[in-house]
Amino acid sequence: MSFLDKLRRQPEYIRKLILWAIIIIIGLGLLVWWIHSSYWKIKKFPKEEFIKGMNLPNLEEDKMGMPEIPEGELEELEKIGDEVKKAEEVE
Repeated sequence: MSFLDKLRRQPEYIRKLILWAIIIIIGLGLLVWWIHSSYWKIKKFPKEEFIKGMNLPNLEEDKMGMPEIPEGELEELEKIGDEVKKAEEVE
């Protein structure tokens, strides 16, 4: 008697149990393979080349300071600031 004949003679719940056990084992095997494969792909990813390819500005070299405000405009901004303070006090 072959294995398939023995399996066919089992009750339906046993056959379903065997089917689900096989599906779970295969699924776990594929999951382990996928995690292992992803780990090595991430580990071998060329990070430096990827960052260089993006052409990002170097923030250490290109430090941006506050923009210079001409003297006349600075006085106007101070006047506007004073008016805002007065308006806040009125409320």
